[in-house]
Amino acid sequence: MVTREITIKESKGAFSLFKPTKKEGYDFSGISSLRQLLSNEKARILDVIKTEKPSSLYDLAKKLGRSFKSIHDDVKLLERFGFIELVEEKVNRRIRHKPQIVADTITIHIKI
Repeated sequence: MVTREITIKESKGAFSLFKPTKKEGYDFSGISSLRQLLSNEKARILDVIKTEKPSSLYDLAKKLGRSFKSIHDDVKLLERFGFIELVEEKVNRRIRHKPQIVADTITIHIKI
């Protein structure tokens, strides 16, 4: 079981977000950044990856009825923050990237 933690803390009358990791830290500009990271569309992406196990990003885009570019951009963001990973698979003479869930739990801490 892998858990990703996101911490929200109050600082000088405003909330700021950060996600500490062992390798590097992420700074967010505010709660709107967290909202963008955990949007309904990204939740749909995570759900489809988990339940329908698409064979590629193209397959994921088809299952969601969205453009490849928009799926690619959202998946790259989710990958950057460690929620999913893209596994390279060689099919015939082509390489495709299969999305897989890495974290099964997201914990959000709010510090006041």
